[in-house]
Amino acid sequence: MAKRSSAKRQAKYQGENYTHNSRHRDSSRSKSKRRQPDSNSNIVDINSHSNQLETAYYPHHKKTPLEARTSSQQKYINAIQTNCLTFGIGPAGTGKSYCAGALAAEALESGRIERIILTRPAVEAGENLGFLPGEVEDKFAVYIDPFRDILNERLGRGVVDYCLRHGRIVGAPLAYMRGKTFNNNTFVILDEAQNTTPVQMKMFLTRIGDDCKVVINGDIRQSDIRGDNGLEDAVQRVQGLPGVHIHKFERTDIVRSGIVRHLLDRYELD
Repeated sequence: MAKRSSAKRQAKYQGENYTHNSRHRDSSRSKSKRRQPDSNSNIVDINSHSNQLETAYYPHHKKTPLEARTSSQQKYINAIQTNCLTFGIGPAGTGKSYCAGALAAEALESGRIERIILTRPAVEAGENLGFLPGEVEDKFAVYIDPFRDILNERLGRGVVDYCLRHGRIVGAPLAYMRGKTFNNNTFVILDEAQNTTPVQMKMFLTRIGDDCKVVINGDIRQSDIRGDNGLEDAVQRVQGLPGVHIHKFERTDIVRSGIVRHLLDRYELD
């Protein structure tokens, strides 16, 4: 009799315990369900790609070799490739800077050179910009922006940013060239050379080392300085020297746009 009563109590206890555990599990399940969102409408895939962002942050760059748009450009390109020092003289829009920058980019990408140096005299075109904030590199960045656009197009923005940070591409005012030597691993471009003085041009030309590549561009008729023009003076002095080529673009060689040619015709009637 005692055994039967004990068995009944044990069965009753187990039943109550089962009911309690079952209620606890049901409660946990309901809470878990409440925690889960009703839909996936608020879930965002951070790895998804946007064509607009792809274009903005990963700009396409030209992988094809540089192709001349005129016969004059082709002669200019050939001159740069075969000579140590090349002068590109002529009006705006003829492709002087673009061809030089594109050839420098190709040489850097192929490993034929280790560094590109971009320089120009820090002269404003008829106006004073005043104080520019930042370090020297930041101040001079305004002057080499056109070349940076060319390099971005030929190499890609990420490559150009990397090369600028690590000294593979250097932009510096002409005054900072004193004391430097351009070696055979360097491609140097002096742009807007019509704004140099004869003393500045002499200082720059005497930086040239063996087997380096130097291009000097400018339009003698658009000088923004008073006094003698360093570019015009240099062209007269270096004619006939070995390894030096002087290429002259004409107004008919303008490729930027047809209107530029017509505008120059109106501004330079003489």
